[in-house]
Amino acid sequence: MEKVWLGLGSNMGDSAQILELAVQDLSKMLSDMHVSGLWRSRARYYEEQEDFYNMVVCGMTELNPRQLLDSIHDIEACYGRNRSREIKKGPRTLDIDILLYGGKIITEPDLIIPHPGLAERKFALLPLLEIDPSLIHPVLGVPLKMLAASLPPQGIYPASESQYDEPYPE
Repeated sequence: MEKVWLGLGSNMGDSAQILELAVQDLSKMLSDMHVSGLWRSRARYYEEQEDFYNMVVCGMTELNPRQLLDSIHDIEACYGRNRSREIKKGPRTLDIDILLYGGKIITEPDLIIPHPGLAERKFALLPLLEIDPSLIHPVLGVPLKMLAASLPPQGIYPASESQYDEPYPE
């Protein structure tokens, strides 16, 4: 058994509902699961799209990293994700990323753990820290709290609130 942390995001359809259902699907492959609150974030990279809803789940799995990735892709496809037809970093019904897999470091063409964008993405770091504030980045050797604190505002806030971490232009 290995502890894993997964980042979930959606900005198409009823995103909050999709994430809730995806968590239920993930509970079939993760035991002792913990779920962050729902966060809302401004789109990054490809900015001409709706805001995202994000969350993180962690739990124990018997799946190896490749099996976990395949299972995640199956879940995404169930919610309409078609990687071959989408805009890179663009709108999607469901995105599930393996943020951390224990303390393992994996570098394969289609599987990199820890997630290569983790250190720069508050939409992953803040919900991750909500459920596990003592995590250390396995490659950088730096507490994730320090990474999050070093980043500028990126337009993310708990979905139950209505204020980004910076003023949101109208």
